[in-house]
Amino acid sequence: MKHLENNPVIYEINTWVWLRELAQKHRQPVDLGTIPAREWDDIASLGFDAVWLMGVWERSPAGIEVSMRNAGLLEDFRRALPGFDAADNVGSPYCIRRYVADAHLGGPQGLAAARAALAERGMGLILDFVPNHVAPDHPWTREHPEYFIQGSAKDLVCDPSSFIEIGGRVFACGRDPYFPAWPDVLQLNAFDPGLRRAAIDTLTDIAGQCDGARCDMAMLLLNDVFERTWKKRAGERPEADYWREVVPAVRRAAPGFVFMAEAYWDLEWELQQQGFDFCYDKRLYDRLEHDAPAAIRSHLKAGLDYQQRLVRFIENHDEPRTASVFGRGADRAAAVVALTLPGAALVHEGQLDGRRVRLPVFLARRPDEEPDGELFAFYRGLLARLRENGCRRGRWRLLECRGWPDNMTCENLLAWIWETDEARCLVVVNFSPAPAQALVAGFGNDVAGAAWRLVDLDGSAYVRDGGEMSDRGLYVDLPGWGFHVMDWSREHA
Repeated sequence: MKHLENNPVIYEINTWVWLRELAQKHRQPVDLGTIPAREWDDIASLGFDAVWLMGVWERSPAGIEVSMRNAGLLEDFRRALPGFDAADNVGSPYCIRRYVADAHLGGPQGLAAARAALAERGMGLILDFVPNHVAPDHPWTREHPEYFIQGSAKDLVCDPSSFIEIGGRVFACGRDPYFPAWPDVLQLNAFDPGLRRAAIDTLTDIAGQCDGARCDMAMLLLNDVFERTWKKRAGERPEADYWREVVPAVRRAAPGFVFMAEAYWDLEWELQQQGFDFCYDKRLYDRLEHDAPAAIRSHLKAGLDYQQRLVRFIENHDEPRTASVFGRGADRAAAVVALTLPGAALVHEGQLDGRRVRLPVFLARRPDEEPDGELFAFYRGLLARLRENGCRRGRWRLLECRGWPDNMTCENLLAWIWETDEARCLVVVNFSPAPAQALVAGFGNDVAGAAWRLVDLDGSAYVRDGGEMSDRGLYVDLPGWGFHVMDWSREHA
């Protein structure tokens, strides 16, 4: 899809919670087919290229029963939602019974209407695909038990938290190799040829309903990972990797369909080589949260062919809320970094308002929180700037920040530039709590011989000599967590 080809900005929405709140706001029932037009208009006005409606597929009653017996989950529910009761648990959107839009959310017709409303506003639609596991009451448990990793009666006795009996068969619960099994889902066998064909059919059907799929825990299906996790239980290792079969087959039926991988363990490059358009950049998130600016800068020196296919984020439904992780000031600096780098950028609904409670995805409602109007104004201004100038378009380059012998605070600065034939956008971020100064260099000789007008995000304007910028660099002086997002154009006499 055209809107998802070039550094798209994607908006993730927790669909069930969002629709519930829209119904309260408008004092009438609201599903995907009856969302008031002005709600879509508000999202479009922020400049998003696509909306990821997280959690539209039919959820599992069997999965809900399992989760209500899980003490750890119940503790999480009560921590996030004071006054939690059983009716608030509508099941995990990653415990899927069928890939059919849930009737509570408007069913297939409602989903089609939502996609049409987005398309009218120039936005694409992204939906979930969960390749690793399905719900215990998924039809495949009856119709195709061979699609699953299976166990024995002995497994059920020796490891009851990792195996479950359904219809006289013992199935393995879904898992990744580093954590205990997920008790509410069953593990699919990525090595089974029939399962691969079924996955292709499922994804092809999904591709008829949206423009791209966010593939949950995509790295778990890689041959090396799957074999290490399941060993002999998986059977004979196929010659081809799962995604090398699945992605081309789906694209033959749906050219232009976008594949986005949730990916960890530094396997992003491998998944890109296997056909994914975009992969989560968890490494950037971790460095923004924990590391010094030098580590962030090092990460950004990777090749553009790799960087342009990463998903940058500082929040999603799996991570803590930005406002609860980054202090005031650091949250804005991190947002500027994530939103002005090449690749896809992901923004989570509630992030713009400064929500602090990370809601377990099982829950249908969330606690009331006072929106941060100042933060929303910051995001609106930043997103508008990205939409209006050369930022996120054209050519991206990392710039050098130079200090001098008695001042090396330049090490806390990050800088890059976007260039098109018509526009330039300069980004400089002080990713530290202390003031920092530097000469930003690397603009090239083409800026010499003219004066340039630089206009910052807050409207501040500066005129600088291009020859000095080319030769010596552009002097910047930023407070702790300060930043420039500067449009620049030739100054006319």
